[in-house]
Amino acid sequence: EARFLESGGGSVRTGGSLKLSCSTFINTRGSICMAWFRQTPGKEREGVAAIYTGGGGPYYADSVKDRFIISKENAKYTVSLQMNSLKPEDTATYYCAVSPIRGMPNIGRPSEYAYWGQGTQVTVSS
Repeated sequence: EARFLESGGGSVRTGGSLKLSCSTFINTRGSICMAWFRQTPGKEREGVAAIYTGGGGPYYADSVKDRFIISKENAKYTVSLQMNSLKPEDTATYYCAVSPIRGMPNIGRPSEYAYWGQGTQVTVSS
């Protein structure tokens, strides 16, 4: 079981920036994979970025490469997602997720993540 604390969503204009933060409180030890996914109504959940807390990654979706940065923070099992040069197509609900799978070579599929945060809304207007 895991609990999440997500923050940082909001509304910005095209070209603006937002930073999301996610802390997970989970009964485990060692490295875990923490990721951000996003979803809009009627579409499948899309992997955005992922990183292993003990080393490994980061991995990015092509659509956000060179604009988004996922980072491990000093607090244990805490990651942030710095989103720059935001576009209207980045509008979505962003979810923090945790996977117990070790050694994934990329972000992975939603089915590979066992725990999910409640989501935070990001809206980018033109």
